[in-house]
Amino acid sequence: MEPIRIVFPIGWSMTTSLNRSTRRRLKQLNQIPCVWEGDRRPLSTPTMDSDPKTNGECILWVDGSQGVVRAMDMVASEIGPEAVVRTLLRAMEHPHGPARPARPQKIVVRDRELQFFLRGVLQELEIAIDYVPDLPLIDELVRGFQEVVDTHTPDLPPQYAEPLKQRAFELWQAAPWEFLEEHQILAIELNQWDIGTLYASVMGMLGMEYGILLYRSEESLKRFRAKVLMDEESPEQLEEAFLKQDCLFLTFERTDEAEAADEDEEEVIDLAELPLSEIQPSFGNIHPLEGLRSVLYEEEAGAVLIALEALNRFVRAQRSQLSGETFPALSRRYRIALPQPEAKQPPISVTVTTMPELAAELEELAGYDDEDDEELNGMEMFRSLRDDLIPEDSFLSLGVLSWDMVESLRSGVECYQSRELTKAGDGLPVILVQTSRPKAKAVIQKLQEAGGLKGVCFNPGADPFGGDRYDLGIIQAENGDMFLFGEFLDDDRIHVVARKKWDERCKRTKGYCGLIVARGLMGASRGQPQLRDMMALFETRSLSPKDLGIGLLQLMPQLE
Repeated sequence: MEPIRIVFPIGWSMTTSLNRSTRRRLKQLNQIPCVWEGDRRPLSTPTMDSDPKTNGECILWVDGSQGVVRAMDMVASEIGPEAVVRTLLRAMEHPHGPARPARPQKIVVRDRELQFFLRGVLQELEIAIDYVPDLPLIDELVRGFQEVVDTHTPDLPPQYAEPLKQRAFELWQAAPWEFLEEHQILAIELNQWDIGTLYASVMGMLGMEYGILLYRSEESLKRFRAKVLMDEESPEQLEEAFLKQDCLFLTFERTDEAEAADEDEEEVIDLAELPLSEIQPSFGNIHPLEGLRSVLYEEEAGAVLIALEALNRFVRAQRSQLSGETFPALSRRYRIALPQPEAKQPPISVTVTTMPELAAELEELAGYDDEDDEELNGMEMFRSLRDDLIPEDSFLSLGVLSWDMVESLRSGVECYQSRELTKAGDGLPVILVQTSRPKAKAVIQKLQEAGGLKGVCFNPGADPFGGDRYDLGIIQAENGDMFLFGEFLDDDRIHVVARKKWDERCKRTKGYCGLIVARGLMGASRGQPQLRDMMALFETRSLSPKDLGIGLLQLMPQLE
């Protein structure tokens, strides 16, 4: 009698086999008189947005006589037949649920190639492997799984998904958080889907979280803001207050790919410094009885879409007025159509109105007090010197800017203060202040409100308690205000060298220097901002301590 030859189809090869110890261990299992069904099936339903490479397959081994699933695995579709064997061995030795370890008398599969493969692997285990055209038990299980997949609610209704993302990116580029604070509320009157007016609060001026909160009522907005401003609130109470909001929301986040690429990055990254390709919008709903839900249903999606379109139009048209020192009273009406021509619904009339009175009420509720920002951890410098201009986490450096770069910046920055410079030496000595974009804008605005930059000085300072002596970097504004931008120890060798070069360059330019305010603190250009990162150039004078006339500054205890 000729020996049986196992022929493997093209593309499948018997690269491995069970080792002898594994076969001995499996043969020790009790062999039960039952038939197991085995198969691998795709479960995901292809959609327009799905990537075929991410669609997995489910491997199932089911005891047909007992009607139980002994083992199940999800694998990528390109994984070879060895995965089926791995799941089978687990079905024998470590089955799910109440089933006990055992070895079947018979296995049935509906794939000829898999049948041949298993016959080769399971030799000597005394298990019959047969082919059958249908596997009724697995068919029934897969139908149940597929129903769950098919009935899964998408995050956004299909007809609204792309329009919502498009409006979100338009809002990101409009960046209303550059000139609107969270308490400056815009009322968006819809009168659709049982929604009268949505109250829009813009997040992002602080450079932390960017987005729009669309409150369904003015009361919910006030209640939440009052709650979070209470100093005695615990984190648990704040979380409860958060979940009691009644609003729809749009927030912006980093894409999963960007997060994965920087998973070891410990610093918090300002989204405004990232390219658009690394930003993604996220939508959802918060309600006291529903909690947080990252799904928008059809009516909610329609309301958010119309609100975002109206907000985009309003922000683009009124940007200059909204960027002023006061929050003006403005109102505009728009007619906006839904992206559903088959519904034949007429355009919706939407009115967007600023709410200066509510903004003033919320500002008073917050109890803003500029004096709170002028504390120096229980110690303060000479009373005429302030430290509320340069953010604490800024990157500071003394350097030089080539004259070609100076010319480029003069026409390329958002804010430019000119002086009749003496061009000499290798360039203009400059102080670089690099921070996040929102904080950079705040620095620029403060200097503009103070009339511009009068000069930069290094003045001696001392700590009479610790005995240290300092070289204090001071900025003087045109209105006379003086701001501390750096405290450098006299024995800091790096600063001593940088200061020496600074003085030499200022002599060559006959006392002219500059201040650069740049963004990009958390990005790849940290410490080395590019031209596109530089937001302001203030050309000014280098002042001597005698010019300031304030003498030696000393750290003194702050008396209440």
